Amino acid sequence: MKKILGITIVLITMGAVHGQTLESYIQEAEANNPEVRAFEIRYNISKEKVEEADALPNTDISAGIFTSEPETRTGAQKARFSIKQMLPWFGTITARENYATSLAEVDYLDMVITRRKLRLSVSQSYYSLFATVEKQEVLDGNIRLLKTYERLALTSLETGNASAVDVLRLQIRQNELQEQKEVLQTVYEAEQVRFNNLLNRGENMDIALVDSLPVLDNPETLASELELHPELEKYDRLYESAAESEILNQKEANPIIGFGLDYIPVADRAGMDFSDNGKDILMPMVSLSIPIFNNKYRSRSLQNELRQEEISVLKIERRNQLKTILSEAVNAKESALIKYNTQRKNLERASNAEEILIKNYETGTIDFNDVLDIQELQLKFQLNQIEAVRNYYSQMAIINYLTDQ
Repeated sequence: MKKILGITIVLITMGAVHGQTLESYIQEAEANNPEVRAFEIRYNISKEKVEEADALPNTDISAGIFTSEPETRTGAQKARFSIKQMLPWFGTITARENYATSLAEVDYLDMVITRRKLRLSVSQSYYSLFATVEKQEVLDGNIRLLKTYERLALTSLETGNASAVDVLRLQIRQNELQEQKEVLQTVYEAEQVRFNNLLNRGENMDIALVDSLPVLDNPETLASELELHPELEKYDRLYESAAESEILNQKEANPIIGFGLDYIPVADRAGMDFSDNGKDILMPMVSLSIPIFNNKYRSRSLQNELRQEEISVLKIERRNQLKTILSEAVNAKESALIKYNTQRKNLERASNAEEILIKNYETGTIDFNDVLDIQELQLKFQLNQIEAVRNYYSQMAIINYLTDQ
């Protein structure tokens, strides 16, 4: 009965133990969770694409043999060997690298967001497990209390101060509490599977839970802290990537310069003697690829502009959603704190009523109907207090997800 009353604000050291225990599970989840690992791999791929972006176009090398050798003044041309390299316009490679870097930053923020969501899921699952175990212990305490009352009822039955119905009602109530405890065990086992799956480990592995959680009145959370949240920062990076895409588009709309070299071996002319007889041909070349039909570049510019407009609107919408979620979490946390304090006061009153009943037993006037009523009230207050603690910490986890930097 006094298990929940032990959850007091002064248990700061227990709060530290809680942080270490939960934090170790969170670190294990971040290291093993496959979804987080998938986003890490995606980010590594994006970083490699930055390295890929500075590559030049393929070098063209060709060779051919004349099946019908053309005769020239210096001799017959035997074959042709060519090499050519196209070079993008000045600054195009840099623009391509900047665009790839901006996309990598978006993937990095996706990884950060996934990790934060995982922290939230692990924390809330941990608090649900804690609440379930606490409720089971409370039920155990109440069952033991009812057994004590049952012994009192049997003693009173012998003296004629209680009836067999009182004993049966107490036994029925014990069975009901035992049923609730068994149901909670199934709830715990389901949550245990969920928690262990978040950590990507064996579903039936034991979970170390703290003995109690202190309920503290945390300082007010400012909505302005949302501006640094990675979900909103992601939209900034997306906006920048659209801007970098437009810079790259403008660069690609410029001509492409090519440099090459042709080599043609020439055979000697038989029976002739002059200075250039059989002189091979070496021909440097310069080429220019001009995008005359550039409708696609104009279309890309319009797409980038619309994309930036879309991102700006989506950011506003997401910011409003996060503000709503934060406001609801703060209000729910305050409500949980109020409920916790109310249940604590009610438990004190119920405990006083219990003491009065025990004193009445000493005078032989105990009413076992009142005993059951008080027991039901105590159980209700205890379970409500545990639920208030669970809700308090679950809302704090949401607030931390939204405001922790």
